[in-house]
Amino acid sequence: MKDIAIRPAWTIQDADGVALSMRLIELLVQVHAQGSLLMAAKRLGLSYRHAWDLVRQGEAQFGAPLLHMERGKGSTLTELGEKIVWADHRIHARLKPSLDTLASELAAELGRALRESTPLLRLHASHGFAVERLVERLRVDGLRTELTYGNCSTAAAAVHDGECDLAGFHLPIGPMQDVVLAHYAQWLGGEDLAVIDIATRRQGLMVRAGNPKEVFSLADLQREDVRFINRQAGSGTRLLLEALLKAGGFPTAAIAGFEHGEYTHAAVAAYVASGMADVGFGVETPARQFKLDFVPLASERYFLLCRSPLVDTPAVQQVLAALRDPAFRQLLDALPGYDAAIAGQVLKLEEAFAALNGPGFGEGTLASGIRQANRGA
Repeated sequence: MKDIAIRPAWTIQDADGVALSMRLIELLVQVHAQGSLLMAAKRLGLSYRHAWDLVRQGEAQFGAPLLHMERGKGSTLTELGEKIVWADHRIHARLKPSLDTLASELAAELGRALRESTPLLRLHASHGFAVERLVERLRVDGLRTELTYGNCSTAAAAVHDGECDLAGFHLPIGPMQDVVLAHYAQWLGGEDLAVIDIATRRQGLMVRAGNPKEVFSLADLQREDVRFINRQAGSGTRLLLEALLKAGGFPTAAIAGFEHGEYTHAAVAAYVASGMADVGFGVETPARQFKLDFVPLASERYFLLCRSPLVDTPAVQQVLAALRDPAFRQLLDALPGYDAAIAGQVLKLEEAFAALNGPGFGEGTLASGIRQANRGA
């Protein structure tokens, strides 16, 4: 199978059509990461002189400096340079799932055109760092995947409708589990489904380094001096946050920025790190990547859902072999906030979530949701 990679490219253009060098943007990103123009140039395979020429050209276009140079202290970006770097981070973080989905679709189309006979595993998933690692591992193992990123609802609907083989999504561990699980009742009723565990992970508040606004709980989101950035409506992470807020008696209307959503955890982290918000809600991994502080509020189970007969197929057995490989589990454990101890565990849906069979569920619970789904509601 041919791999296709799509990367976003952007620039800044003057009114006369002169565009900022895209290579300069890459250079500024590396200066921010390496703390040195010399190291940034080496990272990109540029001579130091060429790197300086790029910086001078950019400063001439803007009529403003991009770098501060201090002997013995390396290079630091000016406010303008920082803004360009964080714009690049936000663009990549926001677009990556969509571009990865498109690349996977195109690769699958090419495979069909080339009459490739290798089995194709169709995977719909809520975007996450563990599932990214799994897809990379399966590619190395030679298993072709057609990956579609979406929210948890579209993933659950896809496996229900037979549009995918595996659906990846997440549910909180603890009191919020049944509340969130009820949201997916319409796609779970009357199905013989199996759960394949990947990892547990932590969700919480992402705040700037040092937590200057002293945001330590959901109650702090209601303060007038706190700006919040959310995930998009329909995402599983936003569903979890809304359940936590409702349980705590915190109205969403009192949170400045609640209706403004980003499409990935990384995009939320980049938004906060760039100074556009004081706090966001998401998983720990991107918070650490962008050097943010993290306040854990909930643990989740990220897993794959499939029809039970598919568990014994060669493709799904290959997925299980990857998840059970100690080296792969170690790779997942290295992700901040992730724990792969249960990776590769297979359970019936009813075994994984006892509430499906438990008594005491009234209106609005999972049991009533499934009853409505089975009645065609």
